Amino acid sequence: MTDVNIKVPDGMVMYVNPRNQHSELVRNALLLYPYISDNTISHGKAAEILGIAKYDLIELYDNLGLAYLSMDIEEVEEEVANWERLKGEER
Repeated sequence: MTDVNIKVPDGMVMYVNPRNQHSELVRNALLLYPYISDNTISHGKAAEILGIAKYDLIELYDNLGLAYLSMDIEEVEEEVANWERLKGEER
């Protein structure tokens, strides 16, 4: 672990200093989330950085209301239709 100094508003100090290991893990996972969202790193890489299993990170995000899949139902349906079309072409 490395200490990093960041500037935050005074009222935020009490929230960025973790009370326990779980709070520290959640804080660090949330710091990584924007890099997952913009595809800079994967969930697997973020989990590796945090020293936890990928499934545990996905579950942590899920508990915070952050979805693993960012597709809406229309995108999922389109992906399924494309898969079915490609599967039919292979025959």
